[in-house]
Amino acid sequence: MDRIRIVGGQQLTGSIPISGAKNAALPLMIASLLTSDTVILENVPRLSDVRQLMRILGNHGVDASIDGKRVGQTETTGDTIRLNAASVVDTTAPYELVSRMRASFWVIAPLVARMGEARVSLPGGCAIGTRPVDLLLMALERLGAVIDIDGGYAVARAPGGLKGGEIVFPKVTVGGTHTALMAAVLARGTSVIENAAREPEVVDLADCLVKMGARISGAGTSRIVVEGVASLGGTRHRVLPDRIETGTYAMAVAMTGGDVHLEGTRPDLLQAALDVLVQTGAEISTTNDGIRVKRNGHGIDPVDITTEPFPGFPTDLQAQFMALMTKAKGTSRIRETIFENRFMHVQELARFGARIRLDGDLAVVEGVRTLKGAPVMATDLRASVSLVIAALAAEGESTIHRVYHLDRGFEALEKKLGACGAVVERISGER
Repeated sequence: MDRIRIVGGQQLTGSIPISGAKNAALPLMIASLLTSDTVILENVPRLSDVRQLMRILGNHGVDASIDGKRVGQTETTGDTIRLNAASVVDTTAPYELVSRMRASFWVIAPLVARMGEARVSLPGGCAIGTRPVDLLLMALERLGAVIDIDGGYAVARAPGGLKGGEIVFPKVTVGGTHTALMAAVLARGTSVIENAAREPEVVDLADCLVKMGARISGAGTSRIVVEGVASLGGTRHRVLPDRIETGTYAMAVAMTGGDVHLEGTRPDLLQAALDVLVQTGAEISTTNDGIRVKRNGHGIDPVDITTEPFPGFPTDLQAQFMALMTKAKGTSRIRETIFENRFMHVQELARFGARIRLDGDLAVVEGVRTLKGAPVMATDLRASVSLVIAALAAEGESTIHRVYHLDRGFEALEKKLGACGAVVERISGER
């Protein structure tokens, strides 16, 4: 199993190209099941989760291929993937595939919408809370699907097709909104999604579906209206930049000091997080092609945050921000309101010498002057990169184990950091 070795203490200087968003690419790939025509996705990140989803789609009969490299492309240039679901040969998504990645459960929506039936294993993924699928199944029921749970599988049936309906989510759910959108576009009549997630990745999915012929209004607001159509066609769509990767590298610069241009990203995708970074003392400016992040010799100021659905501070940047606050000049408070078990990185950050006290959904971080390098263990995708940020600023050498979590969500991380002066290397295999 691979591990990453980091020698801390280096400022980051240079440019980092931001990849396409994993959290946008996955639902876009799943949406290819809605049409018999080819969907071409550009700027798809090279991640293990993307490869796993290609295997899952292939199990349903989707013909997937990756275009070869073109002149000017580099290791950090995203893939172009062609997906064709002209022949859906199986409407079952088995446990051995779905259990490895939670988002793959969303195939239930396009399968029941287009094929009238789906049998999908209950999901796996990061162990950061229960994250039940009840709301996703409720959305399908509101559109006329009959749902049964049978032997660990969710079975959805709509032999006469889905019908438009009103879906009111009791709480904001990105997965539920993705599911509702993909089901509603082929439902007969009008569907209304209330308390919809407003995340940029939801807007990206809606934009792609509209290119395919869907009729959607209100994406990016809490009320989305969908006029169902009989069928969808193919399209070409570019995946939007990864706001979580953007925020992660911005926090790494704020932690270590330096001056880095984050290329190919957009500040509007994570404005709340950028505003918080400015409060910590970082300098952030918008360029023609991204964001420039600087921090001078002035220390890190403590800031209190609460994670919230978009446009608030994202839960997927909470662990990274906590790593930053471990060296703040004072005490900060971080409240996690999205997932009930997303403080697993605290124990590992403590191995660097961080002082963090937990009280329910609140983490109180008392900044320290110095972090010390240590061997640590990644527990989930975002927690693993928080350990990278801490290691970059720690004195001495750190080793991060279980980095397969990193490979699920961060493309070419060692190369991107190494190009900006970090001393970082991947070591293959167990010692």
